[in-house]
Amino acid sequence: MSDSNAITEADILKEIIDPELGDFPSELAKLVLRLRFSPAAKERLNELAEKNRRGILSSAETSLLEKYLRVGNFLNLVQAKARVWLSGTSWPDRR
Repeated sequence: MSDSNAITEADILKEIIDPELGDFPSELAKLVLRLRFSPAAKERLNELAEKNRRGILSSAETSLLEKYLRVGNFLNLVQAKARVWLSGTSWPDRR
């Protein structure tokens, strides 16, 4: 990627969490797949998303929503990698 602004945290984390770089024990992969936001966190995230949709999010709430989204993206990435490790297939190279 040539534009550093186009690189996301998920893109950077992908360079760290690479299934080709080593063994990821199946027990750990299964634990990673069980990670979820708590019901309270889901409710807060839904509230923030609704306020964002309505255009009434404060700057502090915008920052919090962005944090939730980054953590969610990280969790999605780690869980996708765990699924790849468990399946025994290789992660697609998108370079």
